[in-house]
This record gives sequence, C-alpha cells and structure tokens, in this order.
Amino acid sequence: MSAALMKESSVSQLTLLRRGKVRDVYDLGDKLLIVSTDRLSAFDSVLPTPIPGKGRILTQTSAFWFQKTKELAPNHFITADLEEIRKALPPAARLPQEDFDGRCTLAWKAQRIDAECVARGYLAGSGWKEYQKTGMVCGHKLPAGLLEASPLPEPIFTPSTKSDHGHDENISRDLLAKLAGKETVAKLEELTLKLYSFAAAFLQPRGLILADTKFEFGWKDGKLMVIDEMLTPDSSRVWSQLRYKQGCSPASYDKQFVRDYLERSGWNKQPPAPELPVDVAEGTARRYNEFYQKLVRP
Repeated sequence: MSAALMKESSVSQLTLLRRGKVRDVYDLGDKLLIVSTDRLSAFDSVLPTPIPGKGRILTQTSAFWFQKTKELAPNHFITADLEEIRKALPPAARLPQEDFDGRCTLAWKAQRIDAECVARGYLAGSGWKEYQKTGMVCGHKLPAGLLEASPLPEPIFTPSTKSDHGHDENISRDLLAKLAGKETVAKLEELTLKLYSFAAAFLQPRGLILADTKFEFGWKDGKLMVIDEMLTPDSSRVWSQLRYKQGCSPASYDKQFVRDYLERSGWNKQPPAPELPVDVAEGTARRYNEFYQKLVRP
C-alpha cells in the first residue's frame, strides 16, 4: 500500500463495520472512521484498477462541502484532520501518515435511510434514458422535445434504492413515501433540492455545471443529517461550461470518462470487470483533481 494507491485499508485494533464499493468504515461506538480508498465502481462492479489519489480527493471534497453547507443541513462530519482523528482512536490503533493522511473522516454514527436522494437539474444518464422511453423521470412529467443534457424547467427530486454492492433502481417519490413515510420524504426532498441549488450556484462562477448529484441521509437524535459523501465526482455529474452543448454527453469531471471507456470496450457489464488502461486511469485521476482545484480556488 503506497501513498498514492490504496485498494483496501487495514487499521489494527478497530472493528471493520463494512467495506463498501469505495469506503472502508470502522466502528468507534457512537462514531465512525471512514477511509476513502482509490477503488472505483462502475455498472455495479468494483473495477480492479485503482485511481491514483482518488480517495484523498473524495475525502477532501466532502469535507469542503460538509463545512460549507452545515448551516443549510446538519451532517455527520466531525473532522478530516488526521491528528484530531488519532485522538479519538484507541492508542494501539495505527494510521500511518503516508497511507491515511487526507483519506480519513471522523463522523457521527447515524441510522441510514436506505435510499439515494438524487437531485437533477439537467437531463442525463438514467434520467435521459427513461425520458426517451416515457417522457418522464421518476414520476415527473417533463416537457416534450428535450435533448440530452437539456436543462430542466426546475430541479427535480428523483430518489433511488440504495445498495452497497448491487444495482440502485430509480423509484418514484410516492414509492419512497411508502417505504420511509410522507413526512420524512418531504424533508428529504426539501434538503436535497436546497443543497443542490446551493452547490450549483457555488460552482457556476467556477466554470462548472452541476447536472445532478445524490445525497444520503440518516437519523441521529431524531434529526435528519447528510451522511457518507457529498458533492464529489463519484456522486455527482459535473460538466465544463466551456464545453457544454445540448444534444450530446458533455465533457465531464466525474467517472463518466470511465463509463464511456467501458461501453466502448465490449465488456458485458457482468463481473469480473476488466482492468483499465493506464491512460484511462490517469485521465480519470486528472479529471477528479481538476474538479477539486476548481472547487477550492479562492
């Protein structure tokens, strides 16, 4: 395990709670240690090729947004500072600087709501595919004649099921209400669209378009809070304003670059996933890093 690459984490004296598609989560009682690895998932499979530095970018991006939006919505973030995190761990637990610096988040434990809360401001991805067939996206009737990447009349809330290892399925707001309750869904929709609108406005002067993004929420002490990650290139579709054009898939700073390669490769989307060529892995790392640099510029 090098400073640049981490496919799996290992922390002595800590209990591994779960190993997700990207993050390894350790149980600290009322808190969690979340370690972002360089794993990348696409089409429901974890790819065998790690993306250099990806975990650090995900961690630092989420930390940026958690702190930027904490007045808009409560979240589980405590700190991403390695020295502060070490103070919360048992003395025997080791987090070597060269491996873990920049990858770790200390967060409050919450009861996760098993749904992805997606906000869409543009027609893309699975939403575009559904619109072509039905003229709708997750129960929302949209105007006729929209093109791929068209802006929507207003941002919409389009939830999906949540799976750590399998396929997330788009569901209607009404179905989510049956699963989680009407009052909870109303609050999820409110927070999701509020966070999306804030982030889209923040990214606009940085030359970026936030086409869509997803959030996860959980309950802590009777309060809904944002958990997991926030507005990263893994969880968002982000386009360059300079290269944006309706009617096609715009140049992006997210993992669409990898999806496009896999679509061209002939892979049947059944495990195991193929190795990525060096230029695709490096190109993905470059896009993630460019997004982060644009995000944090003064």
